[in-house]
Amino acid sequence: MIQTEDRMPTAEGVRAAAAAVAAILPPTPLLPVEIGGLRAWVKADNLQPIGSFKIRGAWWRLSSLDADERAAGVVAVSSGNHAQGVAWSARRLGIRAAIVMPHDAPQVKLANTRALGAEVVLYQRPGEDRDAVAAALIAERGGALVHAFGDPWVIEGQGSAAIEIAAQLGHAPSRIIACCGGGGLTAGLALGAPDSAIHPVEPVGWDMVGQSLAAGKIVAAGPDAPKTICDALQPPATKPINLAVLQGRAEPGVAVTDAEVRAAQRFAFANLRLVVEPGGAAALAAALAGKVPVDADTVIMITGGNADPAAFAATIAGVD
Repeated sequence: MIQTEDRMPTAEGVRAAAAAVAAILPPTPLLPVEIGGLRAWVKADNLQPIGSFKIRGAWWRLSSLDADERAAGVVAVSSGNHAQGVAWSARRLGIRAAIVMPHDAPQVKLANTRALGAEVVLYQRPGEDRDAVAAALIAERGGALVHAFGDPWVIEGQGSAAIEIAAQLGHAPSRIIACCGGGGLTAGLALGAPDSAIHPVEPVGWDMVGQSLAAGKIVAAGPDAPKTICDALQPPATKPINLAVLQGRAEPGVAVTDAEVRAAQRFAFANLRLVVEPGGAAALAAALAGKVPVDADTVIMITGGNADPAAFAATIAGVD
């Protein structure tokens, strides 16, 4: 049986995850982009089958379960993109999946998760502890927890993007700028691209990874944390496993405003012909705002494209 708490993610695990992902999915495009007169690169993981990079970690985690664990099913917690990754992987592998999702998650994400065959269990945000809801489900039904970011297999799976990037560039990037929620992607990238600078980018007021890196300990969001349009980047705190990988490895965290994120969504639509959800545009927002340096070997992760149609239309029209 897999014991998550007894294992740390490794660079070897990232390479194995990359091979597993490559066996079922083509690499997502690496697109040239001009920022400040310099050409850099965008990794368009919003073009994954579920519209998000989260399919990487979900597939590696679920495909690594043994026969007994697959029979028992899985439980996940997600605001939407990890939910769809788990649901997609579970359907392909014939595994029962229940996903704990916030009541105010975008309807497109709730609908897509249900359409993929997963059971959706709603919780109130704020007010309820989503991890406690998931733990109660597991206690009642059994099954393996597939955490959105604090899981070694999930971290390794997300890191598969770094292996793809190096193969597409022909060498390691100078830096990877990544949207960051709980730190699963940034931790995976740190393992998968050991010679590249890794820049985590979070929403203002929800930069819990950045604050934790600065403090050297986990810092949780306060009850007065501001609202953000980046629904995918709002975990209340990172996990010890993520901080252990990132501490001393990642660059200082960067925070972006809603206005900067909307500007990045408009830029991606106009210049790259990409539909990007707010949380998926955070890294691009940091690059465009000059908050992270950019050079010819910089890669910017665009992590999600599951935008609410009405909200996206308003953003593109400039109605903020």
